[in-house]
Amino acid sequence: MEINQKIDKTVDWLREKVKEAGCKGLVVGVSGGIDSAVVCYLIKRAFPENSIGVIMSINSNPKDREDALKVINGCGIDYIDLDLTKPQEMILNSVTSALKEKDLYSETGFRAADSNLRARVRMCSVYTVANNLGYLVVGTDNAAEIHTGYFTKYGDGGVDLVPIANLTKAEVYDWARALGVHEDVINRAPSAGLWEGQTDENEMGTTYNMIDKVVLGKRDEVPQKDLDIIDRLHRISEHKRHTAAKPPIF
Repeated sequence: MEINQKIDKTVDWLREKVKEAGCKGLVVGVSGGIDSAVVCYLIKRAFPENSIGVIMSINSNPKDREDALKVINGCGIDYIDLDLTKPQEMILNSVTSALKEKDLYSETGFRAADSNLRARVRMCSVYTVANNLGYLVVGTDNAAEIHTGYFTKYGDGGVDLVPIANLTKAEVYDWARALGVHEDVINRAPSAGLWEGQTDENEMGTTYNMIDKVVLGKRDEVPQKDLDIIDRLHRISEHKRHTAAKPPIF
């Protein structure tokens, strides 16, 4: 099946899911990255008059917002622009202070707490928009991210629909070109924007190309060093791909 046919079927699927839920439209957080760009274009096609993008800056690089606006202007979607720096810092500082008072604070855990809180504050904000408008929240995780658990549980992973969940990272780029996403967005290094200079591949220690091969069942084409990293990421993130664990009935 050609890319444009797959895009059309995905757009139809989005419409069906909104109808099933008795909702009116769709909302997505727009980061300026390629995944959210593709999803932004998809929901605009699905609901031209009932879709909205949300820019949510938290001590973000100004370039992220610039690229997010290129996506928004490119597909013509309506949007709102939020600066969530103060709410995120307020929660982080309150928790940090409380932990320090109890002598429980861990400096090594601070970066993870900070970055995951950013994703969760954004999730709460985009759901507030969705609830107000009667929309569903659309996620931006692709197959490579889902396989490795490269998303925040109840953060960017806390959504209603994930239309690109079956796409490898390479396929996301193919869809972006087919949809007409701005070249600046396509050419930027994948990054969650969690801290200055952060990139997905540096943080994971492997490349999306290698992860894509594993997802596609081509493990024999992946060096053992990368396989070890990818398999470990998949193993320790298993809980992210399921609802909360519960014990058996005793």
